[in-house]
Amino acid sequence: MAETAPSVSAQRPLVAVFWMVITGLCFVGVTATVKHLGGRVPAAEAAFLRYLLGLVFLVPMWPSLRRARLTRPARRLFWLRGGVHTLGVILWFYAMTRITIAEVTAMNYLVPVYVTLGAAVLLGERLALPRMLAVGAAMVGALIILRPGFRDLDTGHFAMLFTAVFFAASYLIAKRMTAEVSPAVVVAMLSITVTLGLAPFAAAVWITPSLADLGWLFVVAGFATAGHFTMTLAFQAGPMAVTQPVTFLQLLWASLLGALVFAEPVDGWVLVGGVLILGAVSFIAWREARLKARSSPPAPDGQV
Repeated sequence: MAETAPSVSAQRPLVAVFWMVITGLCFVGVTATVKHLGGRVPAAEAAFLRYLLGLVFLVPMWPSLRRARLTRPARRLFWLRGGVHTLGVILWFYAMTRITIAEVTAMNYLVPVYVTLGAAVLLGERLALPRMLAVGAAMVGALIILRPGFRDLDTGHFAMLFTAVFFAASYLIAKRMTAEVSPAVVVAMLSITVTLGLAPFAAAVWITPSLADLGWLFVVAGFATAGHFTMTLAFQAGPMAVTQPVTFLQLLWASLLGALVFAEPVDGWVLVGGVLILGAVSFIAWREARLKARSSPPAPDGQV
């Protein structure tokens, strides 16, 4: 039986906000640790080692993976997702060595916007005028961050633009696959396929990492896994209309961390553009929650 959304009485907004705050801290921990590594380990190799070391966190998911009966189309989709996610991960690690933490964080907010566009183009979802205006506002936010023609753009900026595209494609495929298999299988297959997908890229640029660098990459894997887990807890406790605005704190913390720890200048335009993108994403999440509430019949008393 498919899981139903929690009833209004079962939702706990304060708990959802708490878990989303923890999620933001975990993801900022990921970016800070990768930034600390700098260019000591090539981007493709660092990404590969992060996923390889992170396979240890799949041990609890192994029973679900063994029970899964994947059809040939499902296996193809999982490999397709692994391929696009692999490219996104490489570009993200590369961007972290080129541009500021705040810029990476702000531009990563474009992923839900691209998901919205992709759902309309590929899945046939209706793109109503309010959603189109929100997408347009997000694009303006991206232009504010990049400011083409007013400053020199780094290859890291372009890497993040494509990172968001690849991650959005990955999430759209995941949305399709959750209707066929359990979330544990979706997560496990992503980790396995991305690890295999990154292997040849890592081999092409391989240098022997130090034990210290391996330790830091294991920390990255731990932060990332914890962040995805606490984000799931946040989504279970409250609607995205509540949790999404909290992700603004991630941009604030990233800016402070970059300034205080890595001596990165605070760019007010990045903050303005990030807030505009996040506002658009929050509006889309809020509107979708309202539409879903209107179309869903009320649950019987006692149903969770």
